[in-house]
This record gives sequence, C-alpha cells and structure tokens, in this order.
Amino acid sequence: MTSEERLKILQMLEEGKITAEEAAALLRSIGGRRESSADSAYRGGGRFLRVRVTDLTTGRTKVNISVPLQLVKWGLQFAEHFAPDAEVNWKELAEAITSGVEGKMVDVEDLEDNERVEVYVE
Repeated sequence: MTSEERLKILQMLEEGKITAEEAAALLRSIGGRRESSADSAYRGGGRFLRVRVTDLTTGRTKVNISVPLQLVKWGLQFAEHFAPDAEVNWKELAEAITSGVEGKMVDVEDLEDNERVEVYVE
C-alpha cells in the first residue's frame, strides 16, 4: 500500500464520504499488498496511533480507528482541527509518539458533547 492510498482513504474519512469503520477496513484490506523496502521502513515497524471516542453516559464506543504512525503528522493536524481548544500540546504529543513511546497519550472528557477521547500508540 502506498502512502497516497492511505492518505486518500483518510481524506475520504475527513470529508465524511466513509465512516471510521469503513476507513479501518479499507486500510486493513489494502495493507496486505507488497511494499517496497522504503515503504516498509517508513511504516514504523507496524505501530499504530489509535483514537477512541466513547459516550460518557453509556460507555458505547462511537469511533475506534487505528492509523499507521507514518501518518501521525496528518492525523494530529486532523485531531487539532476538530479539537482546537482541547488541553493538548499537539507538538509535544507528536514528539512523544515519534520517539517510540507506547500506551495512552491523551484522555480528554468533553462534557459539552458528553464524550471521552483517548489516543494510544500501539
């Protein structure tokens, strides 16, 4: 899978043309294609950034998406676009993710929308 294919899928997600689940399925389905050694090295060893949004009342998951770390800069720009007022230092988060840190990076409760947003590196 090329970076262009991944970006196209994420662009369709951002534009609302597909759901998060559909995007994840597309990323998984084309993930098995043969990669060049440069693509494989760029992939970051199979690590992913996972974003999970849950309803605070029901605990039901609204969004659960994994994004290859190679797209982390785009993903953080996407997240910042939708949560510009969140108490998150986006540059610090990007540095932590690319430095090899794993686990939960962000846990934010949005009481206005009754949602919890969690970001993990796996």
